[in-house]
Amino acid sequence: MKEYQRKQLLERVNRDSATVGVTLPEAIEIQGEEINLREFVFEIKRRDTIPPGERERVDHAKRNLRRERIERLSLIDENEVSYGEGETIAEAIIGIDRALNALEQLGPANLEQEAKKQEAVDTKRWMSFLKKALGDDKMSGTRGRM
Repeated sequence: MKEYQRKQLLERVNRDSATVGVTLPEAIEIQGEEINLREFVFEIKRRDTIPPGERERVDHAKRNLRRERIERLSLIDENEVSYGEGETIAEAIIGIDRALNALEQLGPANLEQEAKKQEAVDTKRWMSFLKKALGDDKMSGTRGRM
């Protein structure tokens, strides 16, 4: 494949809007195993939240999809395929991205636990801001000493 074609394919798969209007692939082969991707994503998305037992399954699927995306992208990036094969791989990568987007948008398994985590992050961010705004020595109780 020519260099400009390779760059065109890479730009296409890395575009933020690449998945807009794209339907999930019916099935995809990941690490030698055929996965009914559309069925899996729709099965998981039917629920408002992911039950604790399913969270591990979803996380595993997301890891595998990310790994497969990287492997397929490297075939284009390293110019190891023809342009026609590259187009097919690019479509598969966009389908993987669509599935990952759908799985990333799922609600948390435990809303109370997620709220506590968010509160801890907010508190840490607020304390960091105060330390910067007031100076580290004022937050550590050494105010007025020089």
